[in-house]
Amino acid sequence: MDQIHVTLPDGSVREVPKGTTALEIARSISPRLADAALVAKVHATGENGAKEKSGIFSNSVDPAEDGGLLFDLRRPLEQDVKLQILTEKDPDALYVFRHSAAHLLAAAVMELYPEVKLGIGPPVENGFFYEFLRDKPFVPEDLEKIEKKMRELAAQDLQNERKLLPKDEALKLYQDSKQLFKCELIEEKADEPLVSFYSTGKFIDFCRGPHIPSTKRIQAFKLMSVAGSYWKGQEGNPQLQRIYAAAFYNQKQLDEYLHRLEEAKRRDHRKLGAELDLFSVQEEAGPGLIFWHPKGGLIRTLIENWLRDELLKRDYDLVFTPHIMRLDLWKTSGHTGFYKDNMFGPVKVEKADYQLKPMNCPGHILIYKAKLRSYRDLPVRLAELGTVYRYERSGVLHGLLRVRGFTQDDAHIFCTPDQIEAEVEACVDFAFAVMKNFGFDQFEVELSDWDPKHPENYAGKAEDWARATEALANTMARMNVPFRLMEGEAAFYGPKIDIKLIDAIGRPWQLGTVQFDFNLPARFKLEFVGEDGARHEPLMVHRALLGSVKRFFGILIEHYAGAFPLWLAPVQVEICPVSEKVQDYARHIHQTLKGHGIRVHLDERNEKLPAKIRDAQMQKIPYMLVLGPKEAEASTVSVRHRTKGDLGPRQIADLVAALQEEISTRRIQ
Repeated sequence: MDQIHVTLPDGSVREVPKGTTALEIARSISPRLADAALVAKVHATGENGAKEKSGIFSNSVDPAEDGGLLFDLRRPLEQDVKLQILTEKDPDALYVFRHSAAHLLAAAVMELYPEVKLGIGPPVENGFFYEFLRDKPFVPEDLEKIEKKMRELAAQDLQNERKLLPKDEALKLYQDSKQLFKCELIEEKADEPLVSFYSTGKFIDFCRGPHIPSTKRIQAFKLMSVAGSYWKGQEGNPQLQRIYAAAFYNQKQLDEYLHRLEEAKRRDHRKLGAELDLFSVQEEAGPGLIFWHPKGGLIRTLIENWLRDELLKRDYDLVFTPHIMRLDLWKTSGHTGFYKDNMFGPVKVEKADYQLKPMNCPGHILIYKAKLRSYRDLPVRLAELGTVYRYERSGVLHGLLRVRGFTQDDAHIFCTPDQIEAEVEACVDFAFAVMKNFGFDQFEVELSDWDPKHPENYAGKAEDWARATEALANTMARMNVPFRLMEGEAAFYGPKIDIKLIDAIGRPWQLGTVQFDFNLPARFKLEFVGEDGARHEPLMVHRALLGSVKRFFGILIEHYAGAFPLWLAPVQVEICPVSEKVQDYARHIHQTLKGHGIRVHLDERNEKLPAKIRDAQMQKIPYMLVLGPKEAEASTVSVRHRTKGDLGPRQIADLVAALQEEISTRRIQ
């Protein structure tokens, strides 16, 4: 019998008969490993190393993150390979686990509703979905029945078995059952003589796989919702119903996820924005356009004022550019070519076309070009809180997080090559200062590079990209900032650093960006006079810290669940007199605090004290001052904190000093 060589992660090599499965090898290593195994990852070795896409490596799932291919545990190995047995510890295994759970969902739906037509069912973050065409909409009672049926099938320990059929037989299988979407997929995607299918009990699905061995491991799942979707995501195609589900390895992980979802609902900035009277979207004005109410406007002003002060401290020049400019400018910048679908239509003014700006960069470039610069003038750092307008489809608009008009904290730096690393370091340091100031202490950093296999998709020369990427990487290393390299994720005009903050419930949010640009300096023929007297093209860096002020405000609301730290709270202190008898004293305290720059509100309603305290708590006001005859007689106030409760009596001078210290240090409770 022919033998093949299997190289294990520890470097050891096993000689086994051709056709041996990964599961058999796992059992030979350890019964415990075989029980924990979910899927195998293989790399071809030897002469076959360059042929991983052919022969036995065809009809395989998309490559894993490291370029290996994922195999079913029972799939025969037919050539020399490097083999890794994946368990719950491996991210690729979770992808396969959720893919198998999607098949379990489809199997349950087909048993209950055999008339449905199948779409696709991929794994997604935190779970999976499957699409179905059905005359009647799925309702919550249907989801309950489907979930019950899924649990029945899972308990039967149904095997996930891979089958190969000739393409004509595969088409006939689905033509007979009138599964036209599946026929369409086979015609498009099956480029091999044999087509890969997977069966789960009576259910069979066209699929490249792989899958976990059986359904018994799929226990911790929950059907979450139903949403409409167009076939292949294209308007005009049939509209399907997409059932979304959460899926994890065990119930504890699922329960933690569901708890995070509930917490996210509680923190939803749209709900809190209305409850706390911060902002609104007015239907009369149009979707995606935000109206800042007085309290939200005050917080925005505090954010922007802090940022402007920091910009001046860090030697930025503050500029302002028009909201609308000639369309020809956007042709020069290239936006009408690569960004047209996200721009509002042009406006005719005196027989010329003008354009609402989708970005601030061309305006800053014109300011740079207003005079010839010397190398002694560089770096030039131009910063603007500039409002831009982008045409977002109504289906993707989402409160403050996805809008049609927003203010960017934009800056553009024009510098020489020998200045670039210092400028990048200063930008990253500034980004960390922003996060710390607003109470974020966890972050992730990604460095996005080009795809060197397709240089035709990018502006700039290979040496430009190498130099720029090296500058970014060197800066991260010098600052001891860990980062993840994202090859092929850069924009066409240059590599970038993305900084993602982690909020109070563990969600990452894209925030700061430091972006090289090899495109605009050339398009606008930017120059500076070098030390040699010749003219040179400056390097250009786009830099944003908050990104969109609206989006950042939405993130802040959700991070703090609306309970802003004292320095950001629109109302910092609520005065709650117990009766009309102490109204004069309450007004005196109100004026005293106001005179010391503290944002204070006096509740003069004819309400009982518990109702006043409850309302102040609901408005998430940091401090409440209870004033009764005893406090008036002693010239004190009784202090309550929104989370710590009763803090006891305080002299007003002591309270003012404590509040001012908490505000000036921007303390995060």
